[in-house]
Amino acid sequence: MEEKDKKEEMNPEETAEDTAGENVPETSEEETEPDTAEEAQTSDEDVPESGNEPENGGQSEKKGFFKKKEKKDKKDEQIAELTDKLKRQLAEFENFRNRTEREKTQMYAVGARDVIEKILPVVDNFERGLKSIPEEEKDGPVASGMDKIYKQLVAVLTDLGVTPIETVGQEFDPQLHNAVMHVEDEETGENMIVEEFQKGYKYKDAVLRHSMVKVAN
Repeated sequence: MEEKDKKEEMNPEETAEDTAGENVPETSEEETEPDTAEEAQTSDEDVPESGNEPENGGQSEKKGFFKKKEKKDKKDEQIAELTDKLKRQLAEFENFRNRTEREKTQMYAVGARDVIEKILPVVDNFERGLKSIPEEEKDGPVASGMDKIYKQLVAVLTDLGVTPIETVGQEFDPQLHNAVMHVEDEETGENMIVEEFQKGYKYKDAVLRHSMVKVAN
């Protein structure tokens, strides 16, 4: 009975503190940690990661680089295409110029050949006329004038590339000679030319007129 009386006589403030301490539940460290972790996770989600920005920037830079490279490749292709066309046109022009020069040369050769073929009978007549002059008249003014004209005409033909074909004493060549007579001659070798009836001529490497000859069998 005395102990109960003592408790009742205790300070009412101490009694209130004990009662408050018994009624308030204790919060453990384990319960507070999740709240802290959730706050940290929330803060991490709100703040964008700094590592993603350079990657996105790098991708955009790569895309921009590839676009520039594609444009450059198209220009290079156009340059290559135009260069190829230019080379083809230059080659075609060079072929055209060479072909035109050949045609001009051929036309000149054909034209010169036609003119020379028409002059050859004139040369033949000069030769026949000079042979028909008697010996006592060869020193006369007429014969001297004919001989000078004949020599001048032959010199002009020689400058143009016209040369006479050799005949007497040469072996018969069907590419150069035209045999109009054959003769039996034991002293002369077989198939040798013994006489010329009409002189033949060559224009450069082409035969203008075959020589008319007599051939020994």
